[in-house]
Amino acid sequence: MNSLYVSYIASQLSVREWQVENCVQLLEEGATVPFISRYRKERTGSMDEVTVAEVRHWFLKFSELEKRKQAILKSIEEQGKLTDELRDSILQQTDPRSVEDLYLPFKPKRRTRATIARENGLEPLAVRILDFSCRYPDDEAKRFVKGAVGSVEDALSGARDIIAETISENQAVRTALRDLYSKWGSVCSKLSPKMQGTPESEKYQNYFDFGERLDRIPSHRLLAVLRASAAGILNVKVDVNQEYALERICRQVVEKRAGRPSPECRRQLNLAMEDSYKRLLHPSIENETLAEAKEKADIQAIKVFGQNLRELLLAPPAGQKRTLAIDPGFRTGCKVVCLDSQGELLHNDTIFPHPPVNERIAAMKKISQLVEAYKIEVIAIGNGTAGRETEEFIKKIALPSGVKVYSVSEDGASVYSASDIARKEFPDYDVTVRGAVSIGRRLMDPLAELVKIDPKSIGVGQYQHDVDQTLLKERLDETVESCVNNVGVNLNTASGYLLGYVSGIGPVLAGNIVAHRAENGPFRNRRQLLGVRRLGEKVFEQCAGFLRIPDSENPLDNTAVHPERYALVEQMASDAGKTLEQFIADAGKLSGEDIGRYVSDEVGLQTLTDIRTELSKKGRDPRGGIGVFEFAQDIHSIEDLREGMILPGIVTNVTAFGAFVDIGIHENGLVHVSQIADRRVEDPSSVLRIHQHLQVRVIGVDTVRKRISLSLKSL
Repeated sequence: MNSLYVSYIASQLSVREWQVENCVQLLEEGATVPFISRYRKERTGSMDEVTVAEVRHWFLKFSELEKRKQAILKSIEEQGKLTDELRDSILQQTDPRSVEDLYLPFKPKRRTRATIARENGLEPLAVRILDFSCRYPDDEAKRFVKGAVGSVEDALSGARDIIAETISENQAVRTALRDLYSKWGSVCSKLSPKMQGTPESEKYQNYFDFGERLDRIPSHRLLAVLRASAAGILNVKVDVNQEYALERICRQVVEKRAGRPSPECRRQLNLAMEDSYKRLLHPSIENETLAEAKEKADIQAIKVFGQNLRELLLAPPAGQKRTLAIDPGFRTGCKVVCLDSQGELLHNDTIFPHPPVNERIAAMKKISQLVEAYKIEVIAIGNGTAGRETEEFIKKIALPSGVKVYSVSEDGASVYSASDIARKEFPDYDVTVRGAVSIGRRLMDPLAELVKIDPKSIGVGQYQHDVDQTLLKERLDETVESCVNNVGVNLNTASGYLLGYVSGIGPVLAGNIVAHRAENGPFRNRRQLLGVRRLGEKVFEQCAGFLRIPDSENPLDNTAVHPERYALVEQMASDAGKTLEQFIADAGKLSGEDIGRYVSDEVGLQTLTDIRTELSKKGRDPRGGIGVFEFAQDIHSIEDLREGMILPGIVTNVTAFGAFVDIGIHENGLVHVSQIADRRVEDPSSVLRIHQHLQVRVIGVDTVRKRISLSLKSL
């Protein structure tokens, strides 16, 4: 990669240039972010996963910029206008906007007023005015009155059009205005007259006459304004002081040049600058500024989405337990499925414990029979419509000792049940059965089940449909990939969808692994992966450390120790006079001195420390254990709430302005950022996380608008 880009990335991420260079080299060689951050710490100076992902983001961004530069240079060269100075100037840019600014005077454009003026031979007059060599423009303009130019004023007007366009294409002018707009511009919105009194506009009433500095407006507020603008509800603009803007233009066009224009020449320049600003520069810079502000807001919203998704994916699993799952409903009944410990569907049925059918006795008998017949260990109940009522119904049944009941989020279950993935898994069952299976599997292993669903459908985050969809997909895919590889995947039980997120594998190879497993039986060791069709040494290097084989011939196959370090671990065990199994069992007792003597040119202390850590936990799931949660028994609807009540709740979503909390009724309550703690909180995600259990105080109930305000202060 160009050293210019390397330096820029290093400065942005506060790392050394050699770290960036090595990281980029690994990326160019096909290494993945999880692999680089886990197994190539010596090469990158122990860059963490977030930093490696940022390097990859900039690497891809600058790769596209370099392609754009080459296309621009080719275009200018074909026009015969490419100078060495211009070439160097373009190549030295790291900001795409600056590259486009330099290209602007040479960019093929539609026929403009300036184009027409040039066709009428007025460019010499414009040049003389612009370089102050024309003392009396009126007299000078008389020479150009001919043909389509009918008068002195026509000549001067045409010359001003050329000057206005020239100013608008000046890189220094555009840079100065960008600085003004970004520092002092305000986003302003007003209700569109045609939307007056419409139901769609009501939720945006706070923005009917709104203005806030762009450098201060919170991301969620800007995205709300822009969403309303896109829907035609609000008229949005960027407002700046016009006098300041014209002053900055004048500074670049007049004050920085040698000499001074005559009063008559200055008058023409003033008219041209004002026209350039109003007609050309302001609309262009306004759009740029809004786009840049939205990009920053998008990044913030996507960051929140990614954090929420990570918490959701890494939620503690119930584990491989025989599960009864219920997709609740009133009129259509509750769909019930029984799953084995691997999540395979054994039985499905429907019960009607609620009105209007209300067959409670029959439903109780059916549940009891299923629990006994399939040796059920846990019960998962969807938290949607009739979820709370179904949970209370189930808890009234005399269940065997040890059977626990859990409420499980249904967000996205309907999306999964109607997807091609679900149809492929359960071609002979309808969407209600598929949805219930998904609820049960989510309890058993949230990560393995949620990877089948588009993250945008899971119900966390904010404005996910308004942000840059390409960037959103990139960051969410990174999050899913990170979670999957952080936890590790059982090679012999994982679905193809889960395997597809393992470092270096992807959907095609995941399918090949599943097919190989079906044809040849379980993998007995990691090296057998090389027998999978199209899975070569390079892919094996990337994926092997993230795949687990609990019953492998080699105990290291159930750890995150990479096969490339097996020989080292075996040598360490031999030096300690122990078998490999004994050495792994005692790994937690290894001191820094014990592992330090194995430092070499290829293996640093950080890698050795990681090996010790991985041997100590030996395949243990890092997500921990799941806990049972119970809502307040006497709260069933918003009408039951009173200010001052203290209730148990579960965080369901964290946003930039606060967190939504499920307190066991249909409507979630909002803990505004100002109510999260007694101290000032800037970022709600620094205090709260998805699935966190809380005690909240009710501070406001709006039964008309179905809004509940909650507080965590002084609790």
